[in-house]
Amino acid sequence: MTPFERRTETAQAALEDVGADALVCVPGRTLQYLTGFDEPQRDRHLLLVVPQTGEPAAFLPALSAAQFRAETWIREVEPWADDADPVAALSNFFDDRSVPAAPHLLVDDTMWATFLQDVRSVRPDATIGLASEVVADLRIRKDDTELDALRRASAAADRALRDVRALGADAVGLTEAELAARIESSLTAAGGEALSFDTIVGAGPNGAMPHHTHGDRVIRAGEPVVLDFGTRVDGYPSDQTRTLVFDADPDERVRAVHEVVRRAQEAAVDAVEPGVTAAAVDDAARSVIEAAGYGDAFVHRTGHGVGLDVHEPPNIAAGNDTELRSGMAFSVEPGIYLDDEFGVRIEDLVIVTESGCERLNHTPRGWEC
Repeated sequence: MTPFERRTETAQAALEDVGADALVCVPGRTLQYLTGFDEPQRDRHLLLVVPQTGEPAAFLPALSAAQFRAETWIREVEPWADDADPVAALSNFFDDRSVPAAPHLLVDDTMWATFLQDVRSVRPDATIGLASEVVADLRIRKDDTELDALRRASAAADRALRDVRALGADAVGLTEAELAARIESSLTAAGGEALSFDTIVGAGPNGAMPHHTHGDRVIRAGEPVVLDFGTRVDGYPSDQTRTLVFDADPDERVRAVHEVVRRAQEAAVDAVEPGVTAAAVDDAARSVIEAAGYGDAFVHRTGHGVGLDVHEPPNIAAGNDTELRSGMAFSVEPGIYLDDEFGVRIEDLVIVTESGCERLNHTPRGWEC
């Protein structure tokens, strides 16, 4: 049995627990999690129906049938032709699959409204819930296949970071966009398959904007540069941040802020173990930054879960009483952002283990190149 089949069987058991008749997926992360099929949602109807019991079945355009059969374990595949009415074909598909007249369906959280309306039109008496009602608890703890992919993706990010540090003085004079391009080339050379997200290179005051990507500002000697990037391996992303200074020592204030963020990140990682709440990990980082007088400059949560989605549960944030369990994977990324001056963020991915945590990133966390 493949990991995808095991996950689907677990999801079917969860459907029974919540009294749902079926899970209805469209292309996206839930479908990828259950089948391995990685395609975006498009204008043609492609749905996977996972019943509480029995074989899952795919309803899909005829032009996608061969690909779907080749790339997934799903045995029941029903194509519809481009000259057919897809809604009428969907109605017949539901009938053929014995979907009840008034079912309780859990639909993909990201299903487009047009497809949801079509599902409603063929089962007008259905009650509708969200797939995350059963899938979120499955995805929050990673299996061995997922953990292996996360480790390999993080190793690729580590290699890219070492390449960036090796630039040294050669980074000075590059634009943020040019340095981002070099990072992305390094990620590909390290075995990365796609970017996790748009690469962030925030030089000087641009580093004070947490989600600045990259632009035409030139890297200057002695100023901090926030670098946040990652790549995907087998669909799973890495996500690493370092704040570096090229070709000169930074001033004393930059040094002091960087050291506060480094200690905050270390405190948060040290707090990670099973049974601890996500809020407690956030507090471990936040208390260090607040004690140093920069509480108002730490403007985001300490971390986010990482899986097929770069951002998914659990959020490592104040007020989140979710207890950590082995197999959870998330970022630990405190930061201090001083408007119009500079920013500092340090981020690693971690996996919760039976007794603590495994850090997935192993490059130095200092500002030095």
